[in-house]
Order: sequence, then C-alpha cells, then structure tokens
Amino acid sequence: MPDPRFFNRAGPFTLGALAKLSGATLSENSDPLLKIRDVSPLATAKLNDISFLDNKKYVADLKVCKGTACILEPAMADKAPADMALLLTKTPYKAYATVATALYPDPKTIPFVAPTAVIDDSATIGTGCSIGFGVVIGPKAIIGARCVIGPNVVIGAAVRIGEETRIDSNTSLECCDIGARVHLYAGVRIGQRGFGFAIDASGHQKVPQLGRVIVGDDVEVGANSTIDRGAGPDTVIGDGVMIDNLVQIAHNVQIGKGCVIVAQVGVAGSSILENHVAVGGQSAINGHIRIGAGAQIGAQSGVMRNVPSGERMLGSPAVPARQFFRRLALIERLTKARGK
Repeated sequence: MPDPRFFNRAGPFTLGALAKLSGATLSENSDPLLKIRDVSPLATAKLNDISFLDNKKYVADLKVCKGTACILEPAMADKAPADMALLLTKTPYKAYATVATALYPDPKTIPFVAPTAVIDDSATIGTGCSIGFGVVIGPKAIIGARCVIGPNVVIGAAVRIGEETRIDSNTSLECCDIGARVHLYAGVRIGQRGFGFAIDASGHQKVPQLGRVIVGDDVEVGANSTIDRGAGPDTVIGDGVMIDNLVQIAHNVQIGKGCVIVAQVGVAGSSILENHVAVGGQSAINGHIRIGAGAQIGAQSGVMRNVPSGERMLGSPAVPARQFFRRLALIERLTKARGK
C-alpha cells in the first residue's frame, strides 16, 4: 500500500469502471460491482486491492495472492486463484498504469505565488499557476496556465513554458521553449552552453552556442539530466519522449517522437534519433550519426556509426544483436576448449 503521507488515494472504484477505463475485459465470474480501494503487488495484496501480472517470474505470487482482483493476459487466467476477479488484456502493464493513475491521480494545481519568488515585471504568468519559494523568473518569460514551478527553480529571460507543465525543485532553464504537460524533475538543466571549442595548441577557443532547446509536449526529463542548447541549429526533443535520470543530451541533437532514453546515457552533438528509439542505460552515442526509427540500443552499448531502423544493437563498439551473441558463443566455445 502506498504511504498515505506522500500519496493521496482517490476512489474507491468498481471493478467494472476500472475495466472500462483501462480497456480490459472482465472474466466471466467477475462481479463488476466489486469495490477496488487500492493497488498492491501480488505478494502483499489484500481484500479490495488490485494487482497485475506482466512477468511470468511472478506466477508463484499470483497463485497465492490474497487480493480481490488482478490484471493479466487471458493466457495466464488459469494461474490465478479461483475466487479472484480478473481484468483480461494483452497489455496488463499499461492497463495497470491506467488503473493506478485513477486511484492515485496527480494532485490538482493550487494557485499560489510564494512571497519569496522573484518574478520580473515583464514576465507573463498564466492563470492557476503555483510558484514556489525562491523561484526566479526572468524578463519576458512566458509561463502557461496551471503550471507548477517548484522551489528554487530559475527560469531565464524569454523562456516559454506550455500549460500544465511541472518543473521540480532546483531546475534551471535558459534559451529554451518547453511544451505543454511536460515534467522536468529535480535538478534538470536545460539550455546551458553546449560543449563547443575550436581546439588549438595555443589555447582552445570557445565557439558561441547560438541555438535553443525545443522540448515538445508530454515529455519527461529525469532528475539531474542535462540538455545543451544548440550551437546554431536547435537541440530538439520530440513529443512524448521519456528521459531518465542523469542523461546528457549534447548540442544540436535531434530526438524524435516517443523515444525512451534510460539513465546515464550520453548522446554526443549533432546526432539524430528518429522516432521511437529506445536507448538502454549507460549507453554512449557518438556525434553526427543517425539512429533509425524503432531501433533498440542495449545497455552499456557504444554506438559509433549509423543504425538502421528497427535494428537491435549491443556491445561496445555496438554491433547488431545477432552478431553480438554469435561472438559471445564463439568466445565461450574457445574458452571451454582451452580449459580442456
């Protein structure tokens, strides 16, 4: 059960309402009027709780689960206790996300401006915003309606932020436009100077970084991640991109819609990630290369060259997944042979 000190629960909801909301189908013997009060893992669920099964590793927990209901694939229905109500769907994790969001919705924005906030007279603040203590908003900045600006956030001159965006504490923004319904977690830095130098033995000359960062709608940027502004062209983050904690996006990078970038990834300057690319944790992507739409980059990969659309890459330097596993198998055989 989520700690009520930190998370406010809504509901209860009937099982039928949750099925409709999530697009799942109730199993034949499930009562649509059953009340669901909370979400819980299979191992700790109790009466009036709902759980989900998306990984077969947890089938044993399902078999002894004490919860009232579970969201799972139809093929797994026979693994559930006979008296358990079931929401059947081919995408149980997504359905669970919808159900959990209904029971634990984001808190409503309460209009507020802290007395210690410093807001330039030329800035525009939309209706219904919450602006925390120690916030600084620079000249001609534009903040959309119903935004939440956490404590000690610094928003530079002329920055534009779309409506219903949430910016958590100690974040700084400059030279950027941020879309609607974006969530920037604590400590994010967007729009700082990119890492650009003319290298010379007599001394390195800084190259002016004259672009912006453009962040689309419905984007999340995890804690302490950084996105540099462009050197001339803009750095662009497409709609619906999910960026984890401690990610570095360099100047001029173009990231397409729906990409997922996991923690500690570094993307070097002027690279392009087309739509729906997934990049595993601690991977590094070289500068000036293109990753095709739908490609998957495995964790700790080092991508040195262009990647075709839909390709799966592993290793450092990264190679197609089949090639990577063939190499591993060959090394294993050689090691065993030498051991004999």
